[in-house]
Amino acid sequence: MSPHPHRLSLDAEMVADATAALREANLAFARTHPGEGPGRQPVHTVYGGAQLFAADSVPKLGAIALRALDQYAGDAAALGDALSISGHSELATIEQRVRDKLAREPIEDFRIDFEDGYGNRPDDEEDGHAAAVAREVTTGMREGTLSPFIGMRIKPLNEELRARSVRTLDLVITALVEAGGIPEHWIVTIPKITVIEQVEYTVNVLRALEHGLGLDDGTLRFEIMVETPQIVLDASGGSLLPRVIDVSDGRLRGAHFGTYDYTASCNITAANQRMQHPTCDFAKHFMQAAFAGTDVWLSDGSTTVMPVPIHRVAAGGTPLSDVQHRANAASVHHAWRLHFNDVRHSLAGGFYQGWDLHPAQLVTRYAALYSFFLEGIDAAGVRLSNFVGKAAQATLVGDVFDDAATGQGLLNFFLRGINSGAITEEEALNMTGLTAAEFRGRSFVSILRARGAAKGEAAPR
Repeated sequence: MSPHPHRLSLDAEMVADATAALREANLAFARTHPGEGPGRQPVHTVYGGAQLFAADSVPKLGAIALRALDQYAGDAAALGDALSISGHSELATIEQRVRDKLAREPIEDFRIDFEDGYGNRPDDEEDGHAAAVAREVTTGMREGTLSPFIGMRIKPLNEELRARSVRTLDLVITALVEAGGIPEHWIVTIPKITVIEQVEYTVNVLRALEHGLGLDDGTLRFEIMVETPQIVLDASGGSLLPRVIDVSDGRLRGAHFGTYDYTASCNITAANQRMQHPTCDFAKHFMQAAFAGTDVWLSDGSTTVMPVPIHRVAAGGTPLSDVQHRANAASVHHAWRLHFNDVRHSLAGGFYQGWDLHPAQLVTRYAALYSFFLEGIDAAGVRLSNFVGKAAQATLVGDVFDDAATGQGLLNFFLRGINSGAITEEEALNMTGLTAAEFRGRSFVSILRARGAAKGEAAPR
């Protein structure tokens, strides 16, 4: 038997330089890839033209959504028929939670749009709307009527529109600060990025605004629109997406996919421009790879077929016939099913946020979210409870194999379900056996370490 059964050959001094270089690279990677942060991500962003924004837009849009639900799906059974989910085991729960959400917090994120939803207008008119937007946002802050997340989308930073875009941004931010401050979760959306210099310019403008207005460094954050082929793959064969993080000065909050601008740029005809087109999935997979682990929120795009009735009664006109009422219901239900299926496709693809363009789409936004999470929640609870109980050893629950990579994914499923309103924290605790503190810590490894320490076991690595 050898006297040195664990003999090593590496000389630590000889690999010291390589070790130092690797350590620096590892730490740099950890800084730019911190994983998901503790704050909740909104489940959607509602875009509305700046010319229409008012301090009470959110409750008004919520009321419109509730009326649409009452008119076109008055109870759980009717909603199930409208969305083709009549056999869903949690249909009554879905319908009730949709109603509760629409009454309590109908919109989680609102984007005041000075771009596509606003158009190009004379400078005096846009200046006036910028001032009006600032006044309405300030009033909404004071009266508590804004959505939890809010911001503005400016025009593209190309040579034709750059000056107008920055002027509008300056007018709104300056007026907000002078009136008392910007909302807590305020974000600026930058559309149609084609070159990295547009992102660098955004950072410089936001820094200059902070300096000029006496704001703390990093107060103003932004999100990018991924709606041009050039941001996914540039002329050199590389992608701008990872570079956006490098030049963002830590200000990048999200990346939103623009379905219709992107597909149009890829020469896809209007009849085939849809969220589930393979071209869109390619771009979104690229987004996921570029931003994985970075705490940059990803958002899918929008369904542009609106749930609106075909026939309307003119002032003083003849009431609609039964045939017209049925046609209206069919039109709304068709659009609802499209939106419902698009949202479910996004969720299955790992995109937990998307755009909504019409208040009646709020019905199907939440119905899709709740149906998605409620379908898998019982099985996920058993798997997570079993996995934690066995200290992350590989387990087989039914015909599903779980290994070490699964734990955080199962925990994230519950965190997303709670965040969306599909389930309550109390329900999640009962299903999994975890504590509230463990859930709020958001880390599967930390749960195992704490439980191992309590038992006097070695902490899992």
